[in-house]
Amino acid sequence: MEPSSQLRRLVVNADDFGASAEINEAVIHAHEDGILTSASLMVNEPSCAAAVRLARKHPGLGVGLHLSLVCGKSSQEGAVVRGFTRTGGRFGDNALTAGCRFFFDRSLRPHIERELRNQFERFAATGLKLDHVNGHLNIHLHPTVLRIVLSLAREHHVRTMRLTFDPFLINWRIARGRHGYRLSHALIYEWLSRRARPLLRRADIRHTDRVFGLLENARISEPFILNLLDHLPPGDSELYCHPSTTEFRHEYDALISARVREKMIGEKITLLRYQDL
Repeated sequence: MEPSSQLRRLVVNADDFGASAEINEAVIHAHEDGILTSASLMVNEPSCAAAVRLARKHPGLGVGLHLSLVCGKSSQEGAVVRGFTRTGGRFGDNALTAGCRFFFDRSLRPHIERELRNQFERFAATGLKLDHVNGHLNIHLHPTVLRIVLSLAREHHVRTMRLTFDPFLINWRIARGRHGYRLSHALIYEWLSRRARPLLRRADIRHTDRVFGLLENARISEPFILNLLDHLPPGDSELYCHPSTTEFRHEYDALISARVREKMIGEKITLLRYQDL
């Protein structure tokens, strides 16, 4: 038997579950016929109820909460809050602008807390077991947002959360292109994850040792996953992606690839969910 210190375990997660019928379809098929082990649910989006029904039929799929404060719908549909929500109750689409406002405008913090609380409560109302928590565009690691998330996590007995640390040196060996994007995001999330790590430890919230997918946003492909499996370090890792039967079909195809499944077996990599950590 392989020593426990050398075991390689991988959570394969789909973000944006519930955002559309095409994403829901890809998530379920990639779980049934591929390597997908979990999905993160957007509770404010139009296909959320359908996603919950599908999840109930597939109890082996770990379903977490995908908190949204940017590029999506607010739970407070009629509310317009300057710097937070627009007409129709939609968040702004610029993550950088939103992040700066959240940090510097203290008047937004009660609105952020109310929104996140609503999303936690909407997930609880589904009756699904909460597998993990993360954020759309990884907004949960924003310093202002994380304090609120950890407070709500205590109330909702959260035990696992994504710590978005995507090792740049590994990514540099296995991927190509978009050098500025990859380097900038690696540096930003290195700082954010370094800051968040002791906070999660004190809250007794588990996480994987590393996360892949941040630096390859919307570009997860069969060759990328095959390369990743060759270079996957010992310990617990997460690979997150955005499969869809339409917009991100290449990510869906990668998850159901027979070559990827065979490689996973050949490399003796164990698939798991966050609740299995």
